[in-house]
Amino acid sequence: MTKLSVNINKLATLRNARGGNRPDVLKWALEIERFGAQGITVHPRPDERHIRYADVRELKPLLTTEFNIEGYPNESFIGLVLEVYPAQVTLVPDPPGVLTSNAGWDARVRKAELKQVIARFKAVGIRTSIFMGTDTEQIAHAAETGTDRIELYTGPYAEQYAMDREAAVAPFTRAAEKARQMGLGLNAGHDLDLRNLAWFKARVPGLVEVSIGHALVCDALIYGMENTVQLYLRELR
Repeated sequence: MTKLSVNINKLATLRNARGGNRPDVLKWALEIERFGAQGITVHPRPDERHIRYADVRELKPLLTTEFNIEGYPNESFIGLVLEVYPAQVTLVPDPPGVLTSNAGWDARVRKAELKQVIARFKAVGIRTSIFMGTDTEQIAHAAETGTDRIELYTGPYAEQYAMDREAAVAPFTRAAEKARQMGLGLNAGHDLDLRNLAWFKARVPGLVEVSIGHALVCDALIYGMENTVQLYLRELR
């Protein structure tokens, strides 16, 4: 079964909007684990507009499922990951100030940089993943960075799904096959939701993990968090 990692950034955004500690991000991360999620994802940014570096440090000793920290690999982020030692680090190419991750790495152009960063994480046993588009040539270059996995950026799939789901998923199927050929594990994330997740899972071979935050938290406003986590798990079965 493909694992569900819940990105809790939006819960932190809600907390930060009012001040104080409601909702309690640490408590909700543990509840989400209890509801069946197999992982927790956070994306700390330098301005700490949602998840704070302190949250990341406090979460690590509490979590019992896989902890995935994603972010742009500047020195402060690298230092945080090496300090906290998560199960997985996911490197995204968006620098500080970008609203949300909206493109994959150019692994050909930035291969040397990625190699250096990935080597630092792998030297201490942290699994690495890098955020990628569906270009198969780029995926071949990604494999040369030393990364363990890639995470496919699924924004284009979600945008096109309602118009033509066959066409929407086709590049991702090809990308998955290329990742398998190159010996890369496969994750995916961005705008996957209850409408489009099952089709993606069925058509993309070798999908190890999905990271879902915004849509899941929005659905939880309607269905409740426990039921929502179960609904997403059902789509992945």
